[in-house]
Amino acid sequence: MAVRMWHRCIFGPHLQRIHRSHAPIVISTPRARMAYDYKQGNLEKYTDGILGWASALWFLSYCSSPVLLCFLYGKGYICSSKLAPVSQYVTTMLLCLLGVACIRGWGRWKNPEYVKFISILEEAKKNPSPDNKKKMKSYNFDFSHWPADFSSTEVSKPKGSKAGVSMLKHESRPRGAADAIRTLPCHVISFLIVHTFGRRMLYPGSVGILQKAMRPMLEQGMAKLVEQYGGQRNKLVACDGNEIDTMFVDRREGGGSKGRTLVICCEGNAGFFEVGCMNTPLEGGFSVLGWNHPGFGGSTGVPFPQNETNAMDVVIQFAVHKLNFRLEDIRIYAWSIGGFTASWAVMSYPEIQSVVLDACFDDLLPLALKVMPDSWRPLVQYTVRQYVNLNVSEQLIKYQGPVLLVRRTNDEIITTSPTDIMSNRGNDLLLKLLQFRYPNIMTYEAVTVVKQWLEASTHLQEVAVYNSYRTVDQWCDNVLFSYQKNSDADMAFPWDIGGDLSALEKQQLALFLAGKHMRNFETTHCTPLPASEFRTPWKL
Repeated sequence: MAVRMWHRCIFGPHLQRIHRSHAPIVISTPRARMAYDYKQGNLEKYTDGILGWASALWFLSYCSSPVLLCFLYGKGYICSSKLAPVSQYVTTMLLCLLGVACIRGWGRWKNPEYVKFISILEEAKKNPSPDNKKKMKSYNFDFSHWPADFSSTEVSKPKGSKAGVSMLKHESRPRGAADAIRTLPCHVISFLIVHTFGRRMLYPGSVGILQKAMRPMLEQGMAKLVEQYGGQRNKLVACDGNEIDTMFVDRREGGGSKGRTLVICCEGNAGFFEVGCMNTPLEGGFSVLGWNHPGFGGSTGVPFPQNETNAMDVVIQFAVHKLNFRLEDIRIYAWSIGGFTASWAVMSYPEIQSVVLDACFDDLLPLALKVMPDSWRPLVQYTVRQYVNLNVSEQLIKYQGPVLLVRRTNDEIITTSPTDIMSNRGNDLLLKLLQFRYPNIMTYEAVTVVKQWLEASTHLQEVAVYNSYRTVDQWCDNVLFSYQKNSDADMAFPWDIGGDLSALEKQQLALFLAGKHMRNFETTHCTPLPASEFRTPWKL
């Protein structure tokens, strides 16, 4: 029995914190102070440091291995006579590290707090009853050791297979055999770019060094969510096998209509639910479900589009089948690049109540071209369309429900020119949405007026443009309502309203619709959205 426990202590997870509260409380109360960080003994502390340095050196060696192997080959070191001593040295080092791990296990075994934790964890894995899982969730530890709480395979008819859920694919023109051979080098370069620095540039939050630098902040955010808001951490297994790290805060009891609405949050390219946009609906009093991209935090995998949509799918399935929310009670909230998975979600689950897209773009390609040399243009176009085609607008226009876009007037990320507000890609997202839904209203003259309204960077400028066309909200509302009332109740977009209206009336309606679908927030890209700005999307 003692040997088995020692073995578990050797290979057990790193314990970070002991939580003592699962209900909303004020953080300054004595009850909150009962939560504390796990204190390692000296033996465990020093051996843990050695193993940490060894892990970092292994990572650096792995990353630099192609260059290192080429250097050694050039110097003539890669031969049987010289590899034998190297293999002996590596074997000795591995045995030493195993010895250090055994000593760390001994240090943990002598710590009653860790022994208690590892016993609770093993019991929860053997018997995953609600009682055992509740005890296990009193600890914050390496998420890789966390047992799964939900899998996409539990759903009777999942949308996804092992190949992944369905997505909109970019249609490329067919090529002949000779053309394919000629462009083969371009294809190989594109593959290498996107699987090396390209993916990391697009999703910097997946880089291990950044995550290690942010670890204290993430642990503090996790503690706040669990101890102050009563958050419940869960591991979901997507159809591709990736494990998705999630956090759920339940406000249904005593939270009113807001508490009965679940807001699923989709983070940005360097965002984590511990410190990300999840805090906005939390402060607004909603029930909230946050999740980390594949490769972020405790989630496994790589954040390519297919993996992203697979993760989003299992999150929605978990909300419906495990948390017992109806799709009609779910609102999607996304910040920045999270607009891709948010737009996929509402396209794939049209019953979802509404979607709020904050600081989002319409398409990744113009933003990618902005940061790459002009001479790379054909290569960038092929790489984006083939591997990271984040086509937000194409997905969003397939959704029939209420949409609210939040535009940051000083956004420095999704603009192609930092000094020109009209280069904000959120403008293009709005225009594409309105032009699809109301094609007869969004004529050339009406689009010109909406662009004039989009040039306004302050509320006073917006009002001035609005009033200059004598737009009356009540009249616009009556025209749209009358059309809806006299048409099929389940009529889908696009609507053919506007054919019999004058040019001025179309301009007035276009301004009205633009104001209902987009709100300005006078700040930069990374400023957290206040709860007061998290509005319910307009619905006729």
